[in-house]
Amino acid sequence: MSEPDRRSKPPSADSELKSMLDATVALVREVAQREIMPRFLRVRHGQRKDDGSLCSEADLAAQHFLLERLTEIHGCPIIGEEMTAAEQQAIWHAGNSDDLGLWCIDPIDGTTNFINGLPVFAVSIAWMRARRTRLAVTYNPITDEMFYAREGHGAYLNGRRLPLRQVNADIGRAVGGVDFKRIPKHLADQIAVNPPFYSQRNFGSSTLDWCNLAAGRLDLYLHGGQMLWDYAAGSLILREAGGRMCTLAHDDYEADDVWRRPVIAALHPAVFTAWRNWVRQNTPPASG
Repeated sequence: MSEPDRRSKPPSADSELKSMLDATVALVREVAQREIMPRFLRVRHGQRKDDGSLCSEADLAAQHFLLERLTEIHGCPIIGEEMTAAEQQAIWHAGNSDDLGLWCIDPIDGTTNFINGLPVFAVSIAWMRARRTRLAVTYNPITDEMFYAREGHGAYLNGRRLPLRQVNADIGRAVGGVDFKRIPKHLADQIAVNPPFYSQRNFGSSTLDWCNLAAGRLDLYLHGGQMLWDYAAGSLILREAGGRMCTLAHDDYEADDVWRRPVIAALHPAVFTAWRNWVRQNTPPASG
């Protein structure tokens, strides 16, 4: 059955966004089966990019596949992680100039895990309009866990509404996701020696960290600076699961830098307030 042509007009009706989401879920599963999983445990190395992260042949093959196929779902600009910074910024400005929006894709988030055979990585896609994510899909092909959300309609994992369990309201019993290498040293030291939470985890995939928080597997989260494709899908999934987020400097999460955005987040409002306040109290003021 052929899909309706959405390339000449922006999606308006909610039913059109639902169709876009369903098609994106199917496409993400297909790219994982065709381009990513056949290369798992077979890719021996990757190229180091300017930002220090790795890019493998699987990343490039998956991005090429998605660039060709996403326009069949909805024709608009596409930002991919494996593009140059100049290309990404030009596409970002073009995609926010009209109602067609833009796709934001991370073909493999957790490339280091993927190359080393660690089964924690994901394909992540968001569709954004007016600088806000309207639909999101993040898929771990190892566990066959498909996280997805549509603005105003909740977040789901394989058809189950998120979160999966009763939300913890006590920060002293919380399990946190913390990316230590991107936060200020003083803050990292305080978390290491005197954390306000019970225990800490880091899995090496930002997009899955968002989803694990939305699912209730984590209770709080901290990252010192994510790229657009790291947070575009996950922030909507968390928001639709009832979670809250801000940055180190702004209560309005959307007000911070698009290209390097810190995040303080939690699933329960009381945990969020306590975690935000503690992080900011232990973050030294920016120099200059």
